[in-house]
Amino acid sequence: MTDGPSAALGRVGIWTFAYDQQPAARVRESAAEIEELGYGALWYGEAFGRDTVGQAWLLLSATRHLTVASGIANIAFREPNATAAAARTLGEAFPGRYVLGLGGHRVDDTVHEVDGYPVPTRGRAVATMRSYLEAMDASPVHGLTADPAPRRLLAALGPKMLELAADRTWGAHTYFVPVEHTARARQIMGADAFLGVEQAVVLDHDLDRAREVATAHVAGYLAMAPHQEANVRRLGFGDEDIVGGPSRRLVDAIVAYGDTDAIHRRVRQHLEAGASHVCLQALTADPAGLPRREWRELAPALTHL
Repeated sequence: MTDGPSAALGRVGIWTFAYDQQPAARVRESAAEIEELGYGALWYGEAFGRDTVGQAWLLLSATRHLTVASGIANIAFREPNATAAAARTLGEAFPGRYVLGLGGHRVDDTVHEVDGYPVPTRGRAVATMRSYLEAMDASPVHGLTADPAPRRLLAALGPKMLELAADRTWGAHTYFVPVEHTARARQIMGADAFLGVEQAVVLDHDLDRAREVATAHVAGYLAMAPHQEANVRRLGFGDEDIVGGPSRRLVDAIVAYGDTDAIHRRVRQHLEAGASHVCLQALTADPAGLPRREWRELAPALTHL
């Protein structure tokens, strides 16, 4: 690893994609509550809503100690020099509290569109990310620098990207993965690299209702993210688990659902398999809403692990 000391993320944090649907005031209010609840870190994604840098500034300025992590900042959206400058700015303004997760790398040069907008590609994933990191490192600095420098992570699923993450950055951020993947990732990356694992959860005592929400989540990613399908196939899931809708076996592997104890068990399994940190993505029937009830109910059992 090359990216400085460990940040104070704790063992359990929160992951959300819902902030893009919320006004800034509500985003700031909920971030402050997440800190008060005792979670160690707050992770957020980037698609076609708020810019990742602006989102980070909202969250960091609303809190005092909470670590904020981009999970991830899409490298197709900005040049390496701009990303490096943004990370330095956030790191200088909020020392030790910002973690830059990088991803969005594509596996080929095919054209991909979102609502008619052509999403740019930079080429094959591992080579692209290596070049992007090299360009960030070579970016000239004519101003204040952050001390300590912001830690960097890579979105990583396959063995080559996991190796790059361990070799060139602080570690990896994995998403949509079962416990078995966490164990494999730790073996590939070695003992010292940071491994932050996203875990989707549905907190609902009605298991049929919880499973319905979980199934919709898994089906959505299989439909829109070929790299996620490739990863679960690499882990031993086949056509019977994927074609025509996700099998219960696959849903149960990807999403922890039920009561607090069920979610606690899954978090413990990831930690025992080698995760440094588990960030919880609470799923509900309203994907655009903030799952604040779930965050509150899970906190007592999970924030002291």
